[in-house]
Amino acid sequence: MPIDPKLLEDLEARRKVALAGGGEDKQQKRREKGILTARERLEKLFDPNTFQEFGMHAQHSCMSFGMDKKKLPGDGVVTGTGYIDGRPVAAFAHDFTVGGGALGRIHAKKVCDLMDYAIKAGIPIIGWNDSGGARIQEGVDSLSGYGRIFFRNVQCSGLVPQIAIIAGPCAGGAAYSPALTDFLIMTRENANMFICGPSVIEAATGEKAKLEQFATADAHASVSGNIHLIAEDDEHALDLAQHLMSYLPLNNIDDAPHHPTESLSLDPIKRFNDIIPENPKEPFDVKEVIDTLVDKESFFEIMPDFAANLVTGFARIDGVVVGVVANQPKVKAGCLDIDASDKGARFVRVCNIYSIPLVTLVDVPGFFPGLAQERGGIIRHGAKMLFGYAASTVPKITVIMRKAYGGAYLAMCSSDLGADLVFAWPTAEIAVMGAEGAVNIVFGKEIKASEDPDAKRKELISSYHDEFASPYQAAGRALITDVIEPSHTRGAVSLGLRSLLSKRETRPPKKHGNIPL
Repeated sequence: MPIDPKLLEDLEARRKVALAGGGEDKQQKRREKGILTARERLEKLFDPNTFQEFGMHAQHSCMSFGMDKKKLPGDGVVTGTGYIDGRPVAAFAHDFTVGGGALGRIHAKKVCDLMDYAIKAGIPIIGWNDSGGARIQEGVDSLSGYGRIFFRNVQCSGLVPQIAIIAGPCAGGAAYSPALTDFLIMTRENANMFICGPSVIEAATGEKAKLEQFATADAHASVSGNIHLIAEDDEHALDLAQHLMSYLPLNNIDDAPHHPTESLSLDPIKRFNDIIPENPKEPFDVKEVIDTLVDKESFFEIMPDFAANLVTGFARIDGVVVGVVANQPKVKAGCLDIDASDKGARFVRVCNIYSIPLVTLVDVPGFFPGLAQERGGIIRHGAKMLFGYAASTVPKITVIMRKAYGGAYLAMCSSDLGADLVFAWPTAEIAVMGAEGAVNIVFGKEIKASEDPDAKRKELISSYHDEFASPYQAAGRALITDVIEPSHTRGAVSLGLRSLLSKRETRPPKKHGNIPL
């Protein structure tokens, strides 16, 4: 017996209501501002015709404060699954045209159901955050909804990749769900994120602050370090999310999306030999080293505007996905400070979660000195780098280019912290501290008493380097794998990566380590 046409007509009518969201007028106003609708954000995120919606006909359940007369299609959020480059992904998008995208009980349930599905299916989650926050009319149910989402964010952490896109308002408790994800992308225009707004800050503290000082993408990317990438607009945010996914596995037991080339690039690259300046105190741009080392145009920098003295990002070397961590001599001489330590440790741990090999490029004179750093807890923050590398079981390859002094040498993935391969260039200096400082401490009186203090100092510095800081001293003590000509770096790293892809390393069973937070 054929289905009653009236039932099909009713279905189509209900679908039209859901698809219209808050109405064509509201959607058109957003388009005029260059903002995509919630459904457009998901449809453009996924491969064509792969979006499968969950909960299209869900409705709010609040019957108080006049809510019984309001229609909220989809309860202000669109959820579902689709494919990005042929791989399954779960995603949701707040619909600001429907009640400001505010979160209520059913809204939260839709998001939680999607996250539960992603956990069972082992697929990544991408969330478009554009919401007025908690739905006041639903009271504690809204707070409960946020709590249930936070709980699932933590359940998903370390299990499936989570990417948050801040593309509108994200205030108060709503900001904590993105903060619990692996990566945050924020649009430069039309978006802000904060716990307390300017009026609340002034009322509580007397401070007058503008949103531009703390709530914008630029502020979060360069000052607070709360986000990883800035998107110029919604379309750019889509591109960044899709690009990021190209380096990540579907889950923690899946392999990273390697595409190994049939042959390796083993020919010497003379460009490496010219990058290090003759003057050991002269800075250079480590991004030149990275671009020469990795496959052409494959480096995707993460957190480029925060703690620029440490460079982090994803790349490919002969098709193998890697995470790159590198000191940047152009900024603070490449020292590790509080922010750089936090940035590096977080990135290392993300790579370890998702089985992405780590390549570390070292030119570090030490931890950044200063009263503010000491009072700010550089010991605790610097220890995060030590913990991150030591706890990682992924393939780890380190290249010491120039300075590697003191505890910072260890923190940049030395062999003692579990590096599988450590290569040093002939320009490397591996020591407790720099030659000048060491000589002044140990031989200060002898230098002053000499007939020619300057000549004596130079003699002792040269002797110190040869006896204590030369890479051959470390090689002689089996602390590094080999001293190599810089031009052979890509070949050495590529060969090492291929042999380490089958690496298996287990640790004593435990709940988890206690990283110094």
